[in-house]
Amino acid sequence: MGEAWIIDAARTPRGIGKVGKGALADFHPQHLAATVLKGIAQRNDIKTNEVDDVIWGTSSQRGKQGNDLGRMSALAAGFDVRASGMTLDRFCGSGITTVNLAAAQIMAGMEDLIIAGGTEMMSYTASSAPQAAAFFDGPALMDAGNPALRKLHPQSHQGVCADAIATLENIPREALDELAYVSQQRAAQAIKEGRFSRSLVPVLNEDGSVALDHEEFPRPETTREGLASLKASFEAMANVPMDKEGTTLAGLIQRVYPDLKITHVHHAGNSSGVVDGAAAVLLASPDYARRNGLKPRARVVATANVGDSPTLMLNAPVPAALKVLKKAGLTPDDIDLWEINEAFAVVAEKFIRDLRLDRDKVNVNGGAMALGHPIGATGSILIGTIIDELERRDLKRGLVTMCAAGGMAPAIIVERM
Repeated sequence: MGEAWIIDAARTPRGIGKVGKGALADFHPQHLAATVLKGIAQRNDIKTNEVDDVIWGTSSQRGKQGNDLGRMSALAAGFDVRASGMTLDRFCGSGITTVNLAAAQIMAGMEDLIIAGGTEMMSYTASSAPQAAAFFDGPALMDAGNPALRKLHPQSHQGVCADAIATLENIPREALDELAYVSQQRAAQAIKEGRFSRSLVPVLNEDGSVALDHEEFPRPETTREGLASLKASFEAMANVPMDKEGTTLAGLIQRVYPDLKITHVHHAGNSSGVVDGAAAVLLASPDYARRNGLKPRARVVATANVGDSPTLMLNAPVPAALKVLKKAGLTPDDIDLWEINEAFAVVAEKFIRDLRLDRDKVNVNGGAMALGHPIGATGSILIGTIIDELERRDLKRGLVTMCAAGGMAPAIIVERM
């Protein structure tokens, strides 16, 4: 088995994912993807006719985000037509999965040069009613879901699942709000110090002017008191009948946990932000890199995928981390930095508690509660972020994982070179 080297990572800034408010909301999703594809190819002097594949992640593949965004974005970026492309969906885990599959292809000797990544225009998917994304909208979940599957594996809305997990784990709102506050503070510090500057590629308008060159979502003015004052977001949704049988989103979880009385603790401040964005990771085989003068920044040590309870949906990151560590022959003590996507505060808080991690090694530049979570792109963003920070701190290994709908989690360990 050969090695897969990570040559570079690039991403757009994340724009507020609301039409009329976000700087990126008027763009076509292909434009964001083409921005990072063009950026990473140009700054590494890549011959695009030698790109074996573009493996792209996009969770809501419909309308403008449909029709194989990976291939179409490569064409929009001006890549040679011989650079093939595909698009996949592992919900929130798509952006890690694209990198993992690229690494596997290279390590198996089947390919030499691949760009992996993802895009999500949440401003588009949130506004494209009546085809609302099933995992953002309760009624759509009931309408689009398979009743037979719902009986076998009841699956609720992710925010209600987050509240259910916090209740089951006895994690109080105060702990979740504290994590959200720390996320905002760390993100503000990272932005102030320019820690994201190496990866950021500005998004340009058609006339070449800058549309967005900085993170648009963070709220550095956030206070603990402000977070404490926010109303829980998912309580009303949880208890509204969603079909003619009177099924509620809380009731779906209670089919498996009949005695559970959910305490609602998540709100806009301790949940991930709705944003637009794209990211790309350039991978190569050692032979190709050496022949073409490409200097590796990191190597892929191990990857893994895990499924867990679809009813609770968000609990797979811990077993995914343990699985990828076992594959690599490592322990948590061997990991210098961790990135666990802050889909909801409870996901990161439970991860830290279960693995007994040093909080100063986890999401050190803030996470999705402060910076936002462009579903299909986030995993690739986090891989770039952790490589940047390993270099900045002169550290060795990082682990990235995240929850995904359906009760899944991909994971990857990278080692700085």
